[in-house]
Amino acid sequence: MPFADKTSSRSKVVKTEALDNKDAKWATLVKTTYTDPEGIERTWESGERLTRPKGCDIDGVGVAAILQDPAKPNDEPRIVLQKQWRPPVNATVIEVPAGLMDPGETPVMCAIRELKEETGYVGEVVADKTFQVSPIMFNDPGFCNTNLRMIHVTVDMSRPENQNPQPELEENEFIETFSVPIKNLWDECIRFAQAGYAIDARVGTLAEGIEFAKRWNLA
Repeated sequence: MPFADKTSSRSKVVKTEALDNKDAKWATLVKTTYTDPEGIERTWESGERLTRPKGCDIDGVGVAAILQDPAKPNDEPRIVLQKQWRPPVNATVIEVPAGLMDPGETPVMCAIRELKEETGYVGEVVADKTFQVSPIMFNDPGFCNTNLRMIHVTVDMSRPENQNPQPELEENEFIETFSVPIKNLWDECIRFAQAGYAIDARVGTLAEGIEFAKRWNLA
């Protein structure tokens, strides 16, 4: 698979330097003092986001968006993915659409908004209420308190607004949207990794779950 990013492949890290907590806008470091199961007092260094809206229990959402056309029931469902260069890993990352919560939003509202802004697709949450919103999940709980919910969305490709979707990216966002058959997601992740891309844990975990289901006949 060639490294064919339209924009992010030209990005590069110029320098990395220490950041004082007082100058941080998006995240900060904290030292937590706690007692272990034996009552011994210990400390733990971790990161915290500074962007979580007041009264909200999550920082953001990830969007598992499936492209389907009701007029073509035999077509393979495809999952929406993105290529986005990320400075912390100095690599182009394969991701699902995602974003931070705005004040007053529900997770579903945030997911539909972010999907439209980042990809141009107009989606709707899946009909099954037991599968619309995931439990709260923590990205890396040994390092930071960042958390999210995954929102499960379908995109009706027969709708006029989804024929030629146009993203509404911010001036500092360079995102390339594409899709792959969801049943092949594991193989696609392997190929992307071999081509030098980084795999977001949400994409990799979803791909692994699909592969487990296939190999152990769980579906």
